[in-house]
Amino acid sequence: MFNNKITGIGALLAATAVMLGALGAHALKAVLLPEQLLSFETAVRYQLYHALALLIIQVIHVHFPLRNIKVINNCMIAGTLCFSGSIYLLLATHFKLLGPVTPIGGVLLIVAWSTLALNLLRSSKV
Repeated sequence: MFNNKITGIGALLAATAVMLGALGAHALKAVLLPEQLLSFETAVRYQLYHALALLIIQVIHVHFPLRNIKVINNCMIAGTLCFSGSIYLLLATHFKLLGPVTPIGGVLLIVAWSTLALNLLRSSKV
């Protein structure tokens, strides 16, 4: 069964990634240094990739029920928000204490992907 809340969050993350990508391509080019713009683009790219992954995972779950779907969903969402969100906030505020949040987000994304892989590899339907 589709989780409409998670699917909606995935779609919202994708929509905001497109909006932020447009902002970066047009408005922020003149404001950010080249290395800052690269960081911004990385954050947008990771946000879009993981938004799409979240949507695809919901489709996979319909066909191959995943035992740990809540862990996968929660880690994917929290990881995306921590990884991309901390980069956005670092660039906007220069608040250096946010720096450690980015790798935490990366770890959460790794947990989500690893949990998905283990679920699929252990499934008798795959």
